[in-house]
Amino acid sequence: MSTWFVSDLHLDPRVPEIAARFLRFLAGPARGARALYLLGDLFEAWLGDDDPEPAHRQVSTALAALARRGTLVAVMPGNRDFLLDTGFCAAAGAVLIEDPSLLEIGGERVLLSHGDGLCVDDPGYQRLRSLVRDARIRSSCAALPLGSRRRLAKQARSGSRAHLAVADPYITDVNQAAVESLLRAAGAATLIHGHTHRPAIHHFDLDGRPCTRITLGDWHHGAAVLHWVGGKYRLQPALE
Repeated sequence: MSTWFVSDLHLDPRVPEIAARFLRFLAGPARGARALYLLGDLFEAWLGDDDPEPAHRQVSTALAALARRGTLVAVMPGNRDFLLDTGFCAAAGAVLIEDPSLLEIGGERVLLSHGDGLCVDDPGYQRLRSLVRDARIRSSCAALPLGSRRRLAKQARSGSRAHLAVADPYITDVNQAAVESLLRAAGAATLIHGHTHRPAIHHFDLDGRPCTRITLGDWHHGAAVLHWVGGKYRLQPALE
């Protein structure tokens, strides 16, 4: 049976074609898979379980239908949907996984991450990431009125766009030394992540052994997803 790895859909009611493409993926290529791993930024912004947005509920319903057919659906929060929690997972028939997470596939240890924690050449972003990942901050954000959370999410998106517009490309990519340190600590030779929107398969040597870093793509520019089947990885379009 096959396994899929997906990230960075940034689902947004203002861009309904992305959700429509994802729903076709769930009903088509993902159907019957052993597992589907969603590695962060499933949503452009997740404001909480009390957000009545119908487009988001449509996605959770489709994920739950996939799970009922026997596919493991695993969800990792990203930087845009860091408030995703067990409430969403219960509705989606999914399990919540930490960043990073280690699993075994094909007899090999594989490390999963959203990837933003590896962009250590951007210290300003890392300070912000530490704040929003703090359990107390998350709890405080979740307790705010929905309207306040919506305004904060809008401000965060504007700030992110402004930052990316002036940042050097290298600081918004993962740092190779950070990648190697993470793999070494986990005893893994393969890392799968998203966040950077730069889909590619990178091969390198670490401590005398071959290692691989696979970067998933975002769904605004081709929807590059990773398919593991027949003992091999293939980075491919979500819908071919």
